[in-house]
Amino acid sequence: MTVYDKLSNCCRALTSKVRIKPEVAIVLGSGLGDYAEREVDSPKYVDYRDIPGFPHSTVEGHKGRFVFGHINGVPVVVMQGRVHYYEGYPMSDVVMPVRLMSMLGAKALFLTNAAGGINPSFSAGDFMLISDHISSFVPNPLIGENIDRLGTRFPDMSKVYSPELREIVRSTAAQLGIALKEGVYLQLTGPSFETPAEIRMLRTFGADAVGMSTAVEAIAARHAGMLVCGISCISNLACGMTDQPLTHAEVQQCADKAAPKFRRLLTSSVVNIADYLKKI
Repeated sequence: MTVYDKLSNCCRALTSKVRIKPEVAIVLGSGLGDYAEREVDSPKYVDYRDIPGFPHSTVEGHKGRFVFGHINGVPVVVMQGRVHYYEGYPMSDVVMPVRLMSMLGAKALFLTNAAGGINPSFSAGDFMLISDHISSFVPNPLIGENIDRLGTRFPDMSKVYSPELREIVRSTAAQLGIALKEGVYLQLTGPSFETPAEIRMLRTFGADAVGMSTAVEAIAARHAGMLVCGISCISNLACGMTDQPLTHAEVQQCADKAAPKFRRLLTSSVVNIADYLKKI
């Protein structure tokens, strides 16, 4: 079965369960798992395991389901838990959810994650608006036969993260009084955290934050014609920048602590993004 056939089967399975055509798609990273319960009106849940052929998340803290509903009147689809390359899935499965949300009708994708801070001016708990990314350390999700019905063989990546959406998030944060850093996100495969020597290398490459997701999702979304924006919650300073060992529990705890502020920013940004989509 081709990748497109798998996508089509998943799309049919989902549309048989829900009738909402989303405008904005959201991927929830660590610490934002309860966002949908708090912010999505009249939510409809579909577990990944109930979609034939769909990969499911195995990471603690990732619920592994889609949530359909409305955020202040905006029809949305929300991923509670993403699929990571380090879980053993092929890259085509890792980006399948993003492609599927595009096929369902979403025009904009809001990516969130918990990331390690490489920029020495960052502190745990900071929010970083992603201005660009480095994905050279993970397989490109577009490798293989091109899916012409999704996008062109050689898509432009000069503006992966929409300047217009970034300005919307930037101005929204200012209106809410929420401090927002900006920088370059770098994706590694994981699941091990980086060594101090690796972090020094990544800093010389121009990375401000590092994580194990997001960049490949952004590439697949742009290939499919979606507008993309993303925010990293800096959950810890990367290895070698402090004397503390890194643990997933630390990442989760910091993200949980920042979640209330993150929820306010995400909700207001989604509403403003939807207003922008109506104008273009």
